Amino acid sequence: MEEITVPRHIGIIMDGNRRFAKKLMMKPWKGHEWGKKKIEDLFEWCKELDIREVTLYAFSVKNFNRPKDEFDFLMKLFEETFEELMDEQHKIHKYKIRINFIGRIFMFNPRIQELMHKVMEQTKDYKEYTVNFAMAYGGREEIIDATIKIAEQVKEGKLDINQINLETFGENLYMNDDVDMIIRTSGEHRTSDFLPFQGNYAEWFFIEKHWPEFEKEDFVQLIHEFSNRQRRFGK
Repeated sequence: MEEITVPRHIGIIMDGNRRFAKKLMMKPWKGHEWGKKKIEDLFEWCKELDIREVTLYAFSVKNFNRPKDEFDFLMKLFEETFEELMDEQHKIHKYKIRINFIGRIFMFNPRIQELMHKVMEQTKDYKEYTVNFAMAYGGREEIIDATIKIAEQVKEGKLDINQINLETFGENLYMNDDVDMIIRTSGEHRTSDFLPFQGNYAEWFFIEKHWPEFEKEDFVQLIHEFSNRQRRFGK
């Protein structure tokens, strides 16, 4: 059997839910339900391939401008999903998956914020795998928020300005963990402000399939392609 180098940390821009729904002649926002089911499949694939961390671009800062019907549908879907994650029978507890939410989560309504914090608290001691949901996320916003945190530390005398470097900056981001590989579905070739700091040396993969159409064989093929790439890190 061919030996492959499996990425430790993968980022995924789960694009194409609405376009997938339109193909099926459904209301566009109904595609998000299919996208949610695909995340469940992804948990299984990552466990099988021993991929330890995944960051999913679930909702951007700009997504708050979505049409009201779609926005309300998404908020209800998020609420239902996070309630499901707290069920002890859910596979995140079976597989010991730690769940994090990264972004400006204060922008969500109080009920969704409460559920996010409960899920994070419930899974904080799990060590096997980590899934980060980027919610109300924007890479530029993350850098701005990190800069504000650092400025406050300098102002309060907790940090000397000469101590600011890549390490200290990373410690003040929503997530201080580099990504090895980023996948974007649905045929778009944009980074869409996803993990600009953590993904500076990530290998990018753009595929035509919409997120709900993404299958295990697609995932495995991309992992093999990643394994065959030479990562030079600027050397």
